[in-house]
Amino acid sequence: MDSDALYCSVDLVCGSGVTLSAEHRAALQSSLIILKRNMNFRRVLFWGKICGIKNDYFIAQGVGEDQIRDRKSIYSINCIDWHLLPPATKALIDEVAMAAKGRFMGDPSHKYEHETQEQEEGGQTTKVLSFELSVKVNEEQRLAVTVFTIDNEVAVVPRGAYIKNLQGIAQPNRSFEGLNPSEAAELSNYLHFSESRKPRKKNIMEMANLNPSIDFLDPLSEDIPKGSWIVHFEHGNRVCTIKSLVWQGLTFFNLPMTPWHGYLYMGDGLKNVDLSFML
Repeated sequence: MDSDALYCSVDLVCGSGVTLSAEHRAALQSSLIILKRNMNFRRVLFWGKICGIKNDYFIAQGVGEDQIRDRKSIYSINCIDWHLLPPATKALIDEVAMAAKGRFMGDPSHKYEHETQEQEEGGQTTKVLSFELSVKVNEEQRLAVTVFTIDNEVAVVPRGAYIKNLQGIAQPNRSFEGLNPSEAAELSNYLHFSESRKPRKKNIMEMANLNPSIDFLDPLSEDIPKGSWIVHFEHGNRVCTIKSLVWQGLTFFNLPMTPWHGYLYMGDGLKNVDLSFML
């Protein structure tokens, strides 16, 4: 959610049990403005909070020209001092998946270690060589991978809110006026705000209803398993919220007939891998 409308946006998702204390709101409101100026971001978004055992991590994102690719994640423990997260490379993602287990501790320097035993045959001889592989990552690296993964899998925007220009850059659609109430109730009118992964091949009838400039993202209605999203109207049907059951704690909000929308994550940073068996 946009940091410029932090107070109002948090109130819109409070019906889902998502909220911030008055102290945290005040600190974020001032520190994010300073962060935007010092780091020359076009926009600063408040991403959410990942709860740890000792401390919680507050996450913000700075956005550049391309709203999808030009993003930098920053974290803070006290909502005042901010630190840049390292990029989530494929090698780092694999290491974190192997080594990091359980809840976050709340200490960026906390170490996770995983040891595995490997065996190899010694050439033409029958001797088997055995050795140990050790993978070490710290919690700051795990935090970077978790934020990247959540964004890649469950970041949401309404259909038409962003367009892709001739240079292939994703930018806000200034002519977007929001979804009407009937459109807001349909899951197909919400898109993943991340790089299109494996787009499903559509037939001619489906292609006729698509606009290449706005339909360059994957719709939520094609997600597997079915039923991993919950669409709900709150505040007297004035606010549409969508909750993810894969990453519990992710809440998207949208005000029908207005361009106002955003999402917020507040959870333990653990993926619900058992969802397929629960539905």
